[in-house]
Amino acid sequence: MNPVTLLPFIVLIGAMFLMTRSAKKKQAAAAAMRNEMQPGTGVRTIGGMYATVKELHDDTVLLEVAPGVHAVYAKNAIGAVLDDAEYNRIVHGDDPELDVDGAVVPDDASSLTEADHAKTDLVKKTDSDADAEAEAADDKKSEGKADGEADAK
Repeated sequence: MNPVTLLPFIVLIGAMFLMTRSAKKKQAAAAAMRNEMQPGTGVRTIGGMYATVKELHDDTVLLEVAPGVHAVYAKNAIGAVLDDAEYNRIVHGDDPELDVDGAVVPDDASSLTEADHAKTDLVKKTDSDADAEAEAADDKKSEGKADGEADAK
């Protein structure tokens, strides 16, 4: 057999080996993450629900999804084990970096807009208004370059 004909098969087998190796590493990391769970730890399920671990069993975990509301999940359904600061930031909205004393947040966006912007005219335009706008647009075109013109020298 010619070695050139075997080359695609060798490359294919090598690629499959590398893919399965990285998948096994990801599975081992996920298993290690699930094994570090302890009661009181905040977790995120693969469905995106945040909860606190109450009890651990062999293949299941009891989660408190709300005060007094418990649910049993498979350990494989835990997507991430969160540290306390991240869990409190996500679930309770605690963000110690943004706590600024005396910061005032406006109730509406009116104070954020600039006063010199023209207000939107919601009145129906007449034919004479439309003609005036068309003339202004034509004047603007004649002052500038026409389509396709360039500054090339």
